[in-house]
Amino acid sequence: MSASPPLSRSRQITLLSGLYAAQGLPFGFFTLALPVLLREAGWSLTAIGLLQFLALPWALKFLWAPVVDHHGTRRGWLLALQGGACVAALLLAWMDLQVESVALFVAVFLFNLIAATQDIVTDGLAVRMLNAQERGLANAIQVGAYRLGMILGGGLLLWVFARSNWSVMFVCMAALLAITTLPVWGWREPAAPHAPQGAGASPTTGASSRPRGWSLAWAWLHRVLSPGMLTLVGLIFCYRFGDQMVSALITPFVLDQGVTKETIALMKGAVGSGTSLLGAVLGGWLMLRVSRRLALLLTGLAQAAAFGLYIAAACGLGGIGLLWAATVAEGVLGTMASVALFALMMDAADPAHAGTDYTLLASIVVAVGALGGLAGGVVGDTLGYAWAFGIGTVLSALGCVVLVGWLDRHPTHERVAQAWR
Repeated sequence: MSASPPLSRSRQITLLSGLYAAQGLPFGFFTLALPVLLREAGWSLTAIGLLQFLALPWALKFLWAPVVDHHGTRRGWLLALQGGACVAALLLAWMDLQVESVALFVAVFLFNLIAATQDIVTDGLAVRMLNAQERGLANAIQVGAYRLGMILGGGLLLWVFARSNWSVMFVCMAALLAITTLPVWGWREPAAPHAPQGAGASPTTGASSRPRGWSLAWAWLHRVLSPGMLTLVGLIFCYRFGDQMVSALITPFVLDQGVTKETIALMKGAVGSGTSLLGAVLGGWLMLRVSRRLALLLTGLAQAAAFGLYIAAACGLGGIGLLWAATVAEGVLGTMASVALFALMMDAADPAHAGTDYTLLASIVVAVGALGGLAGGVVGDTLGYAWAFGIGTVLSALGCVVLVGWLDRHPTHERVAQAWR
């Protein structure tokens, strides 16, 4: 099949926005709305934190990323995965689910598996589709559209559930997922780049010869052990662990302050995710005007400062007004920090192995989210919200300083060094 001409900027934005929003839809419901329902049912913070491991496919997706990256067409993968998510939602609509039903937790795992695999395809497509000057745009789209999906999943669908039942909610989810699939139908595959032979790439990984069997496994191992990759993995862990400790506790904390489900749906789903859209726009704007170094330093420290509002609220200060202010600040600044980090990850991804490289780093982000969420739950149950928020805030600021300080002295990759200063 011959490759189609490059898409216009507006069609690129539409395609990527739909795909990233599709990932955020079920994730928004299962990570924002479901913890509210479980906390209301009497679950401990530690038990809710353990549900982070249902997102294991996001942490392990690098294991099958080379298969997705080098087999089949991206359009075929996307249509199959998006269609599978719609069918799964419709099947759940016909089941008699309860908040603690095993089938519901199986569904969470299944949706995470589908969305994680779809993300491999979409991230690889974004790296190949956009040039270096457009990386800020790509990451603004990635974070902003994902957050938009979370608005619909964590806000709108929670609101629908509060006024109806599981069946109506899952039918609405299926309809929204179907809408995000529409841009894929009119899209055709772009040309795949050839792997640069001088960069240590295997001859079997080029566009003309797709890796199979042990050669595919070896190609994956080569990407993991490529210069700077493991170092960047450790730096990402430092940068994200503290903020994930805080983020995992925010929704249960708000519920424990006596806020109703409807208000939480508005606060965390609509307003919180809506301000994240503003953060994505500002983050993309910032990435076009300053170096990666300055963007990561400014947004990382600003995000840690925003967490201080939750510490104050946990100490009994400010009331509901402070919770609204914290929601807005965390939504804007946390999203800007994510845009900066994801742009750094895109800098480190080899376009010839885009899906594999970026997926490996994105898997680390998710793994840190699960570990940070569990740590936050344990500390919250043991010491209380104020201590958990305080420890997470300090670790978030320190992680930002560690990442920037290390890359100042040891850029992990030529592409990272070019964008760093």
